[in-house]
Amino acid sequence: MESETNVLGGELADCSMDPTTGFMRDGYCYPVRRDPGRHEICAVMTDEFLQYSKAQGNDLVTPRPELDFPGLEPGDHWCVCVPRWVEAHEAGAAPPVVLAATSEDVLEDVSIETLREYAYGSDD
Repeated sequence: MESETNVLGGELADCSMDPTTGFMRDGYCYPVRRDPGRHEICAVMTDEFLQYSKAQGNDLVTPRPELDFPGLEPGDHWCVCVPRWVEAHEAGAAPPVVLAATSEDVLEDVSIETLREYAYGSDD
C-alpha cells in the first residue's frame, strides 16, 4: 500500500483484517485507480445499512466464497463505496465511520463535518 492519509490528516489506519476488507483485500480503505466503486470509507456495519445496501442490489450479507467474501454482519468493519455511503446518508441509513481508517480522498465528496456526525468510537 502506498503511504496514505486519513480524513483527520494522520496516517491511514487499517479498517479490518477480520474480515479482510479493502479493494485490494489488505485491510485498508484507500483510492485504487482501477476501483470504480471507490472503497474508501471505513464503516461499521449496521443491520439498517446492510438491509439498505441489499435493497439497492448490493448484498453484503450473503457469503460469496468465489469472491473471497465472507458475508458481513452488524459490527463488522468494511470499506464501503463512497457513492453508496452518500446514498445511504441521504436515505437516513448511513453506517458509522471510522475516521482514522477513512481515506482523505473522501473529503472531495463528503464534508469532514458530516463524517464527524457519523464518527465511530473515539475518533477525533
